[in-house]
Amino acid sequence: MPHVVILYTANLDAHTDMGALCRKLADTMQTVRAEDGSQVFPFGGIRVFAYPAPHSAVADGGAAGQAAGGDGDYGFVYLNLRMGRGRSEPVKKSAGDALLDCAKAHLKPLFEQRHLGLTVQVDESPGQVYDGKHSTLHPLFAKL
Repeated sequence: MPHVVILYTANLDAHTDMGALCRKLADTMQTVRAEDGSQVFPFGGIRVFAYPAPHSAVADGGAAGQAAGGDGDYGFVYLNLRMGRGRSEPVKKSAGDALLDCAKAHLKPLFEQRHLGLTVQVDESPGQVYDGKHSTLHPLFAKL
């Protein structure tokens, strides 16, 4: 862990490259630093997944939004960063800010063309009952 899960309205697939957003977010996670300058998220633990919602309802989707200038075809992107315990509040905020800035930059053309919502939420695993892992990724990056 850390994992970023992106949930988004499927109507955005035709307008942006969600795979590219995943890569950009993963790259951004590599740049987050602790107070001592160390990398917060290990290379081998970074995961970003995106899932389109085939069914969704965003805002009112109708008359009220249209009266305000909307067309009812709204989009939404939700990013959830889940990380293990032990990081300081400033580091958690820095990670959230970095992901928000990255997503806003990637989605900028969409924000200019349509009505779109974006939320970034950072969650810390409060008390894990079980956290089993097996990976050949961490040993690979330990060689760096």
